[in-house]
Amino acid sequence: MTINKRVSGDGNGVSRRTVLTMMGSVPLAGGALLGKGGATARQSARGSTESPEVRVAYLRPREKYWLGWPGTSWDPDGFMQKSRAMIEQYAREYELRVTFEPQPLYDAAATEQFVARLNADKPDAVLAIPLHMERWPMVEAIAKGGIPTVIFAGLGTAFTGHIQKISRMPGVYLASTADFDLKAVHFGLKMVQTAQKVRNTRIAVLAGTETREQILEPFGLKLLYLPRRRFPETLKSVEGTPQVQAIALEYRDAAQKIVEPSQQDLINAAKNYVASLRIMEEEDCQGITMDCLGLVKDRQIPCPPCMAWSRLLDAGTPAICEADINAVMSHTLCCRLLDKPGFQQDPVPETVNNTFIGAHCVSPTRLDGYDKPRAPFILRSHAESNLGVSLQVLWEPGRTVTIMQFVGAGKMILGKGKVLRNFDTPPAGGCRTSVELEIDGPADTRDTKGFHQLFIYGDHVRDFQAYGQMYGIATEHI
Repeated sequence: MTINKRVSGDGNGVSRRTVLTMMGSVPLAGGALLGKGGATARQSARGSTESPEVRVAYLRPREKYWLGWPGTSWDPDGFMQKSRAMIEQYAREYELRVTFEPQPLYDAAATEQFVARLNADKPDAVLAIPLHMERWPMVEAIAKGGIPTVIFAGLGTAFTGHIQKISRMPGVYLASTADFDLKAVHFGLKMVQTAQKVRNTRIAVLAGTETREQILEPFGLKLLYLPRRRFPETLKSVEGTPQVQAIALEYRDAAQKIVEPSQQDLINAAKNYVASLRIMEEEDCQGITMDCLGLVKDRQIPCPPCMAWSRLLDAGTPAICEADINAVMSHTLCCRLLDKPGFQQDPVPETVNNTFIGAHCVSPTRLDGYDKPRAPFILRSHAESNLGVSLQVLWEPGRTVTIMQFVGAGKMILGKGKVLRNFDTPPAGGCRTSVELEIDGPADTRDTKGFHQLFIYGDHVRDFQAYGQMYGIATEHI
């Protein structure tokens, strides 16, 4: 059934003008509870409350440069002054504490003392910046210290032989680059922030009947298992408040068109969202997943949580289908590291054209970032049950897409593709958002690894590889 989006009232005695006025005070993801990136006012209650600390050291000769790269004409003092200001700016952006060594590390003895202080103080990370080719043995001594290490090697400070070994060491992110705006350092500091955010994130897992906690090492994410019945019990207490009606109207008006859902379906979908927020707030969690298909199958909820999950992801809050713990980790890292959501999908190899199709009934719309415009979408029902509200999100043909999935807490599989087209259901079967990719391997898409992999706008394979190397997570191609 297609319904008219342009109506004068909301069906419950509240005018459209009144609801639009109320929407001005209804944030994307729940007011005081959730802000940009899904952070909460109480996010640090179960983790470190201190900002991560990064120690910064420059390594250079004491005497005036003479011959040897970066060259006598290069200005190390000017670079140190400029780069320090940029590092301080980036640290403020990510709420990090940076401590600069009072003097550059001039020799092996100074480096040895620096490493000893690192081992005693245990900062969250170290940033090492060599300013001469002769300093690489000292850089390697720092990298071997066991503290996550970011190394910036500006053009003129390293040949292939200097960095081949150290750039592949566990716990190291080495950027050998001509980018003297230090974008690589910016990303390195983002990884440090992300690692703490992950360890301060707890996901509510509504599945089964038990209440228990788990930490997924080496990733560090916390899980709080709650009885599945918690969601329908909470949902019963959610009324059709002005906030609920405003959310329903927002989606009704933002959609390109509405096919199956009725106005009551939209109200029910908005109630799912409010119930999710309520559970996360009550349990001090910053994300949610549940055995949603079980609840739908047993008719314990009138509407699957597809729209609620999409809305949460659009605000950077991990919201994961089917209580899939691998997908929980994938979504959490994607949201925290990239500041954009991913699309968890069921993979289908297309054997005629050797392409790769991913389909699911939950897709975020802010695919380019939480503060970016929404992708176009159509309001549909949840395909398997033909209930409630699912967003058919239309992915842009030609866009580069990263494919990523955790396989256990210590391994990620990664790949890359390009959007070819979207499928409608019907004539196709399967889930509402259905996207076909041309991918970079394997040679036969029937051999693609994984299930519920994320599709993410942009080329982020090297970003995930860097995070994995720095924090002990293996990576391999899909």
